[in-house]
Amino acid sequence: MMTNLFSSFDPSTNFLLPMNWLSTLLGLMFIPSMYWLIPSRWNYIWIMITTTLHNEFKTLIGNKSKGSTLIFISLFSIILFNNFLGLFPYIFTSSSHLIMTLTLALPLWMSFMIYGWTNHTTHMLAHLVPQGTPAILMPFMVCIETISNVIRPGTLAVRLAANMIAGHLLMTLLGNTGPMLSLVLINILIITQILLLMLESAVAIIQSYVFAVLSTLYSSESS
Repeated sequence: MMTNLFSSFDPSTNFLLPMNWLSTLLGLMFIPSMYWLIPSRWNYIWIMITTTLHNEFKTLIGNKSKGSTLIFISLFSIILFNNFLGLFPYIFTSSSHLIMTLTLALPLWMSFMIYGWTNHTTHMLAHLVPQGTPAILMPFMVCIETISNVIRPGTLAVRLAANMIAGHLLMTLLGNTGPMLSLVLINILIITQILLLMLESAVAIIQSYVFAVLSTLYSSESS
């Protein structure tokens, strides 16, 4: 039962090549060409969002790293597009699979670690022992901080994938009960599904923002 339930989120298109992962780039197709040529309301809204994110990320990273916010704004944008696309019927939700979220999180974390340990070794070692730690607890704190540092890409990936698949799974379970309900209960089910859809829209924005902010914080610690 559980295998069949979760398999509804697996890739299913095998026409010559698996085409499911092309949905990752569908967000660019939905943006009309007039967006790039003539300023519109959507253009101004997106510029306002990216400017706000730029100012916030610049505060977290610091002024010494110029242009680095572009990476995290792009990361926010691609996750946001994929999260929203998953809310449409019959569109593959790539952000609910660990293979994509780990692909985003692991190279970022690895590059931060390589850069930090190569150029700021003393600074990275100082992060392993919090200030004011008693001498007897220092070996334990080093082990705890090392483990918490190593599992960061996993927590980033699992947090995004789990939050995206949880709401979709709940909506799928509720939707499958529709044919067996009476007319009154179907009306209640439709209202519940609409509320869940609104909640999932908020989760899509929040999770992309959390992923980008945590990546920014990990970057600031290694610089």
